[in-house]
Amino acid sequence: MTHPTDIRREHRPLLLDSFCCQGGAGMGYHRAGFDVTGVDKDAQPRYPLAFHQGDAIDFIRAFGSGFDFIHASPPCQHDTDCQRIQGNTHPDLIAPTRDALNATGRPWVMENVRGAAHKLHQPVMLCGAMFGLQTYRHRYFETGGGFTLTPPPHPAHTAPQAKMGRPVPDGWYGQFVGNFSGVPLARRVMGVPWMNRDGIRECIPPAYAQWIGSHALAHLGIFAPAVAA
Repeated sequence: MTHPTDIRREHRPLLLDSFCCQGGAGMGYHRAGFDVTGVDKDAQPRYPLAFHQGDAIDFIRAFGSGFDFIHASPPCQHDTDCQRIQGNTHPDLIAPTRDALNATGRPWVMENVRGAAHKLHQPVMLCGAMFGLQTYRHRYFETGGGFTLTPPPHPAHTAPQAKMGRPVPDGWYGQFVGNFSGVPLARRVMGVPWMNRDGIRECIPPAYAQWIGSHALAHLGIFAPAVAA
């Protein structure tokens, strides 16, 4: 299944947003200046850019070499604390995703949660405080295909963080995971006004991907004007 986008396609570099969910990463790369296509095994009617429904690893293997840059966010549930507490089982797709990415010959980034950081090769950690967001949301990014990243300075965590699932008091930072309350607040903090709760609790903020995307464009030697939010 595909759905169209009204984003203009005038000589913008191509980016594949694999395991895209509702598009936190995709929107960040779009704002950096990429022409983005998302792929996910589930229908994603909230995805704000061009979308293809299908198996992400199969899509990378079949079409990844046709993109200038690839982002992958394989499901994190296998490595999250809440899933281990509940005793749920999920597939571990990090190694198969890496193999597919490397086979494309293209530069890439693969993202996951802290629990999976030990499986990633020399990952770079990004935090909301690095981008002025009122959430910490640490996420880890492995790079490949000749692409590398140096993280920005990591500010001290001076603001208190509300406990998972609890309301966020004024001046506190929210976690916005699990069955959290305060979707309107999370949309504002994360910069994802089109998402519902399901999308928010899994996404990376677009600010992370916009920052990565700016470095990806420099790596590619491509100039593409950033797009307004």
